[in-house]
Amino acid sequence: MNDHATTFEEASLQLREVDPKLKPVIDSVGVCSLKPYRYRFALLLRSIVSQQISTAAARTIYKRLHSLTGKGQPSAEKIMQLSHEQLRSVGLSAQKANYVHHLAEMVLEKNVRLHQLHRMTDDEVTAELVQVKGIGQWTAQMFLMFGLCRPDIFPHDDLGIQNGIQTIYELETRPDKQTCIEIAELWAPYRTVASWYCWRVLEMETPDGPW
Repeated sequence: MNDHATTFEEASLQLREVDPKLKPVIDSVGVCSLKPYRYRFALLLRSIVSQQISTAAARTIYKRLHSLTGKGQPSAEKIMQLSHEQLRSVGLSAQKANYVHHLAEMVLEKNVRLHQLHRMTDDEVTAELVQVKGIGQWTAQMFLMFGLCRPDIFPHDDLGIQNGIQTIYELETRPDKQTCIEIAELWAPYRTVASWYCWRVLEMETPDGPW
């Protein structure tokens, strides 16, 4: 078993003990199965594509974009070979097409050092990524969680997290940011894993998740 799997198994067990509300969810879903996503450029590319549109629409657009880049995972080099018009043709907005090109440029110019990110702290990774147009705090958090499997990330502004907490805690209304932060204090140092369970709760009701 790799280090991440061991950490997340321990996290799942600890969260069962510290949060009675989360326990039945963990018992139903099982141990957290998060593992690092190898293709870091592709993960950031997909995150930009996915912003402010439905999961289904994002999957369709990303699939078309992936087809344009050819076999293998999309890369900065492949993206830079595509024109703005080609990027627009798959369904990207003009703004997102610019963001995608900027991401590729930043990677090629080594302003974003994808192969060094795992050696950086959470804050350093965030600072590196938010240099890219179209990448903000939420996208950096998603990368830390899904790309690097950092164990204690909590994306309190994520709508899915808020809805998951509302479901788990049987709240009448969706909790605000401060309420989410206070609840998540119980989950430290495994807020990434608890967040993953919040999304899984929503998947029990609908097949779509955040990725």
